[in-house]
Amino acid sequence: MEYLIGIVLAAVVCAFGLLTGFDRDRAFYPTMLIVIASYYILFAVIAGSTPALVIESLVACVFSALAAAGFKKNLWMVVAGLVGHGLFDFFHHLLIQNPGVPAWWLGWCLSFDVLAGVFLAVLLKRRSGFAPSA
Repeated sequence: MEYLIGIVLAAVVCAFGLLTGFDRDRAFYPTMLIVIASYYILFAVIAGSTPALVIESLVACVFSALAAAGFKKNLWMVVAGLVGHGLFDFFHHLLIQNPGVPAWWLGWCLSFDVLAGVFLAVLLKRRSGFAPSA
């Protein structure tokens, strides 16, 4: 069920960005990637786990740097970041012990991330306004 909810919510958020014009700003999807990556930090704080907080913060920094680079250089890097974060979600429980992560989160976030990345990829293919900056 969490996969279906993630897909539906990603479609709603991306459609909202499209209908309002928010996604016409190069910052929309990079900001989405930064927010997505920060949730694992929140879960570590909720659980009171300092080791998880440190590791999750480092991982969030990597995804945030990718979002910033994608914003500055090429939004295809953000596509890679969103889809890459979805893959990270799939393996997260094997790599990082974060007791604050809800059991349903990994499937939800995986489906949300991948659909958002695919949605952005389609936009990049269709819109000249999303061309890489020089």
